[in-house]
Amino acid sequence: MKDMLKFITLGPVSRRALLGATVAFAVAGTLANPVPAFAQAAKETLLVGGPRTPESLDQEYPPTEAVHEMRRNVYERLLTYEMKTGDDGVLYEDFAKITGALAEKYEVADDFKSITFHLRPGVVSGAGNTLTADDVMWSFERGWNLKSNFHWYMTQILKIEDFGAAFEKVDDMTVKVKIPNPSPLIAKLWTNSDLGILDSKVMKEKITDDDKWGQRYLATASASFGPYVVTKYAPGQEVVYQANENYYRGAPKLKRIIFKEMPTAANRVAALQGGAIDVAEYLSPRELSQVEKIPGVTVDKVFGNYIHRVEMQNEMKPFDDPRVRQALNYLVPRDEISKAVYYGTARPTKSPISEIYPAFTDEYFTYSHDVEKAKALLAEAGHADGFETELGYRTGDQLEEEIAVILQTAFAKAGVNVKLSKLPASTLVERYTKGEIPMYFFRDMAIVPDAAYVANLWLNSNSLINYSRFKSEEVDSLINSALTGVDEEKRLADMKRVQQITMEGAPWVFLFNPGYQLATRSNVKGYSWYTPNGNAWFDFHKE
Repeated sequence: MKDMLKFITLGPVSRRALLGATVAFAVAGTLANPVPAFAQAAKETLLVGGPRTPESLDQEYPPTEAVHEMRRNVYERLLTYEMKTGDDGVLYEDFAKITGALAEKYEVADDFKSITFHLRPGVVSGAGNTLTADDVMWSFERGWNLKSNFHWYMTQILKIEDFGAAFEKVDDMTVKVKIPNPSPLIAKLWTNSDLGILDSKVMKEKITDDDKWGQRYLATASASFGPYVVTKYAPGQEVVYQANENYYRGAPKLKRIIFKEMPTAANRVAALQGGAIDVAEYLSPRELSQVEKIPGVTVDKVFGNYIHRVEMQNEMKPFDDPRVRQALNYLVPRDEISKAVYYGTARPTKSPISEIYPAFTDEYFTYSHDVEKAKALLAEAGHADGFETELGYRTGDQLEEEIAVILQTAFAKAGVNVKLSKLPASTLVERYTKGEIPMYFFRDMAIVPDAAYVANLWLNSNSLINYSRFKSEEVDSLINSALTGVDEEKRLADMKRVQQITMEGAPWVFLFNPGYQLATRSNVKGYSWYTPNGNAWFDFHKE
């Protein structure tokens, strides 16, 4: 919905179960047609180990890292970005070039108040149904009525108030969206993985009187036009993706993706090293430094768009005083954290805007490691002797725990005594959404590459995920203007001012962009990076 990352701890899966599944698959292939068939099946099957399975398969579910990845592989959008190869050989989205996906072409009105989608003929879903405007309109109607992700984008970003006035089926292959105000995001928004199009024929067969929009069905099944369909969903254990052979971009090279939940990173490392899995997701920097030395293993790294920070409750004393918030930023030993925790794989965060997005600037970042400066600010704020506070982080997150211990020691040098609270993810989320914890770790990324979109998520006082309760009337005004203004030069200048105000106001303790890394067996090729940081298995193949 709003790019919020929630982490839910689910049950572990044993290595024996993982190996058993691998062996069972191998035996089945061998019996069918001895060695050649097995070799081909192995080449077309990808075994992935990750910390958690998706909590739901419904695109209206609040997005988590696992859900984002599922959407990238199951749902297809109307528009997408063209891809380009970076200097590092990795495929990236080219933010300057929007092209058609399910829509073969599109037209934006001169006044930026409407967009017309001309659907691609011959697009077939995983169930074998052909895409029409009815699928698009039904998907829009469902999203609007469920008042979750789709509704948030339409109302908060495009400012739509009336469904009937906004969404129109022009003919069987054409859909038009009209909005009340100009929006510079009117095309860019539709590249978002949260806005996939559903196979309405399948969905209409699944709805019931008490489940009009098929929420129960989509919680555990898929119905879309993407490269894969889900054939098995066992939360906490396994998800199996099967190739949509009729996918409009061509049949995927990998025919089957078997995703295993392996909550313990050490188990993922062991399974990768032993060849029980082909891909290990979300390993720590320390683990990555180890596995990249293993023969037959490759580690790909990008810096991406994550922003990891400690958010402070800006309405809670003493954090209602910006001088206190600034002081804590001066106390952060960033060089120490970079070396001891990240092993040089991260970059310091120097703005609330992702460093790879247009309008980013780091010129207002002044927070060097300066204990005396921090003490002086605390004294000005009436806390010469410091104060006591609490910092929350997720149970099982070794990286956050390591950073928390370093920060506890660093803050104490200015008399700020921090109680560290290791909390279940659900408890931590509940406390910070209610504004009941003074400081907490928060890692997020904005998946639309636009500074106003990013600022609206995290800094607009009306945003539902501005959990730090940061408020600036000027920032709100600048964001709202940039969401409806189409003068790009003015938008960039306004977003530069937003970054200046924010860095001075210091709503967060700015930490690092941890990047995104992926460890694979060396025969796995096709690594690519997208703004939701999930892997797109269509791009991959095995040699």
